[in-house]
Amino acid sequence: MSPEVQASVRERGAWARRHNQALVSLARRVWQDACSLEDAFAVICETAAETLEVERVNIWQHDPDARLLTCLHHYQRSTGRHCRPRDMVLHVDADYSQALDEVRVINMASVERDGGGNGLGEYLRRHGIGSLLDAPVRSVGELLGVICHEHVGPSRVWTPEDQAFAGSIGDYVAMAYEIDRRRRLEGQVRHLELFDPHTSLPNRDHVVQLVHAALRPIPGGEAGPVVIHLHLDASPHEGDARHEVLVEAASRLLEELDGRATLARVRGNAFAVLPHRPMHETEALELAERCTDLVQAQLDVSGTAAIVTAGIAFARDLSAPSADNLLRNAETAALTARSSRLHRCEVFDAERHRELVARIRTERALRDAFESGQLKVHFQPEVDLSSGRWIAAEALLRWHDSDGNCRPACEFIDIIEGCGLILPIGRWMLGEACRQALAWPAPADGPAPRLRVNLSARQFAQASLVDDVRQALADSGLPPSRLCVELTESALLPDIDTAVDTLKRLRELGISIALDDFGTGYSSLSHLKRLPIDVLKLDRSFISGLPGDTRDLAIVQAIAGLARSTGLDVVAEGVETQAQANILRKCGVERAQGYLFSRAVENTLLVQGFRGSAVPTN
Repeated sequence: MSPEVQASVRERGAWARRHNQALVSLARRVWQDACSLEDAFAVICETAAETLEVERVNIWQHDPDARLLTCLHHYQRSTGRHCRPRDMVLHVDADYSQALDEVRVINMASVERDGGGNGLGEYLRRHGIGSLLDAPVRSVGELLGVICHEHVGPSRVWTPEDQAFAGSIGDYVAMAYEIDRRRRLEGQVRHLELFDPHTSLPNRDHVVQLVHAALRPIPGGEAGPVVIHLHLDASPHEGDARHEVLVEAASRLLEELDGRATLARVRGNAFAVLPHRPMHETEALELAERCTDLVQAQLDVSGTAAIVTAGIAFARDLSAPSADNLLRNAETAALTARSSRLHRCEVFDAERHRELVARIRTERALRDAFESGQLKVHFQPEVDLSSGRWIAAEALLRWHDSDGNCRPACEFIDIIEGCGLILPIGRWMLGEACRQALAWPAPADGPAPRLRVNLSARQFAQASLVDDVRQALADSGLPPSRLCVELTESALLPDIDTAVDTLKRLRELGISIALDDFGTGYSSLSHLKRLPIDVLKLDRSFISGLPGDTRDLAIVQAIAGLARSTGLDVVAEGVETQAQANILRKCGVERAQGYLFSRAVENTLLVQGFRGSAVPTN
């Protein structure tokens, strides 16, 4: 390699490290509790401008129907000025709008040549912008907008590293949107948890007394004391006008109730209905629906755009009945109905509420764990059944929580996938596993151990996946031949043609592909011939019954024969007994992993195992 090429490689590596460091730092700042959406926009724009060395960075909202871009945040590097210009609204052509839907980045090296005559082109020329690098902002498949990196001056050639970084910046803008939404939900739940009945508006104390009196034991049946909480939004009315809306709503409700229930205004735009007799759930729902329909009709007449929701709570659902708890549960149910937008009446469900609160707490703890280094990579070895030698290892995520517990990923993987953390955590885990695998010793008579890393469906769907894998290999120095990525059939099936193309691009890097949990998908065999894969990982559900279960044995034999005929390797998962290992060898399965050999261990113990030292199996 010539000195010039070596210098170029070093320079590109330095740029890649700089980009990666910028993204890591950005993630930490965006995830701070005090970081609002506007603050996140500011941090993202500053980081992008400094890293890409551009003068202007803008975040735009995209209206696909009108083909309009509306600026949400503007940053100018030379002045350090942040703002939201009210007059920055651009018309774009159909080609640009279509590109936002289809590509990872829009690379416009020369505005003079490619800018066109649309509103965007005019805007770019007016501000002296010679080159443009745009990254669409997408969240859960929905196009939210675009972040534009604007180079003032002559045209500029954007490197592949620049483009990959810009695409990641677009992901971070989407992440900021998601974090903001989650924080609003978290704030709502915190409010419910901290709700103090003594801070309510007048009449609540009286309602508490009435509810308390109604909590006396009622003989027989499932009917019991009920509280219906009605919430209405009286905006855009303010002051006296808002008060008139609430008074009219109260008047209509009193007429409907006709002395059969007590009506109270318990807080701002909220009413409580306390029926004078116990009710079954069906009857309470009917009453709540009549009340919401009545108030909704009144609000529509007044010209107020609003949604009226009702929450219903039963004393029978309380382990220790109290007026405060019953009122609080009814309000919780009404807010749940409001946030769901699926229907307007909701019966309080204690279990669902506890699950929601627990999930949000876990989400927050996981964000903190990722930032503080509590997430670790452990490895479970893969064994050659003939020699007993450790020949590979699968990277597995572990959470070393503040209580000293080492929690497996199965306890929280659905949470990090649901909140979007799977993308930054997955990217980090890939890089960290590659870095640690570089130190694995190679035997004197064979190749160095291979690393296997799982990719989630959301990771596989990212347009940046191939670049992320390439970057992880470059940063760690791990040879591509030592990396194998594992995917389940469910990650591949939504778009099999795109999946095949992505797999081919991954293999072009020099890595191998494993199909995990093979045999559990209904269409594994039908797609097997199309998928460019190297390894089948036999699901543990077929191993647990061995050697006694004849059906499992027949399946294992069939898959092993299929693999031999197609030139694929087979790895059996979940091997826990020597009898299972023996029968697998007889079936032609030469590789396995499971508790018989070792649980997932930290890298220091794994290295001992690769060197032939004994490692604890429990």
